[in-house]
Amino acid sequence: MTLPDAAQPLSPEQATTAFDALLDGAVGDDAARDFILTMSLRGETAIEIAAAVRAIRARMIRVAAPDGAIDVCGTGGDMSNSLNVSTAVAIVVAACDVPVAKHGNRAASSQAGGADTLEALGLDLDRASETAEATLAEFGIAFLFAQKHHPALARLAPIRRSIQRRTIFNLTGPACNPAGVRRQLIGIARPDYLPIYADALAMLGTEDAILVAGDEPLDELSIGGPSTVIRLGHPPERITPADAGLPTHPLTAIRGGDAAYNAQALRRLLMGENGAYRDAVLFNSAAALIVARHARDWQDGVEEAAEAVDKGLAKALLDCWIAYCA
Repeated sequence: MTLPDAAQPLSPEQATTAFDALLDGAVGDDAARDFILTMSLRGETAIEIAAAVRAIRARMIRVAAPDGAIDVCGTGGDMSNSLNVSTAVAIVVAACDVPVAKHGNRAASSQAGGADTLEALGLDLDRASETAEATLAEFGIAFLFAQKHHPALARLAPIRRSIQRRTIFNLTGPACNPAGVRRQLIGIARPDYLPIYADALAMLGTEDAILVAGDEPLDELSIGGPSTVIRLGHPPERITPADAGLPTHPLTAIRGGDAAYNAQALRRLLMGENGAYRDAVLFNSAAALIVARHARDWQDGVEEAAEAVDKGLAKALLDCWIAYCA
């Protein structure tokens, strides 16, 4: 088939037809590449993001999740090469008795993505995928490895790599959680896209979400300065670490390395090490606990997350999860 001209915003019908064709392999690689790249250069609309998400959701391998399960996930692509914040947040928040269906993948623009770091910690990714429903039910946590749950995207992977820039498929990732979570903390490395993404989530029927972007830009709440926050149905807000009772740190203080390096840092964090990484994780955990309705405000969320770390609950949860998936 012939794809519509992506230089112009697509109608809902055009977007639905185009993304169905892309995921079903109904267009050639060159045409697919030109379409995706042109849309990226022009700037994706909420209608297009929602249509792409619906197409991916229709083809993904789903898992069941407990009521109230959330996800904490970013779009990636911020080029910060930071330690794995959202992966650590998932473990800490799950230790606060909030089920977390963590959607993630291997690194795309950093040395170690969530999958790489969890693997370096000892988690068997294949077993973690096979037992996701069981670990969600028993421990309140699962890692939903994107490669295992989105086979329809495999065909587009080399095309996306050849483009060498962020595309609509970076934006769709957080909204395509295989557990069908209705509440999320989503980090977007493009602050100008926060209201567009919020509109897309509203079209998709998301119950509640907090969307965040650090000014640097980061696809998480920044520990180094201000961030923009949008909660669905609310106007944008500006927030700094001080609003959560936390100090600021230079981003170099949470610079990551390879998977082994990041795994060691995460282990030290869960064993109580203080510093910038801990504060970044507590800050973002607070946002997740707010959207899960387990915390009243930023400072309450930080205190709850800190307690889960300091009492050893988060470390114990990780150890039990790894042992179960061995």
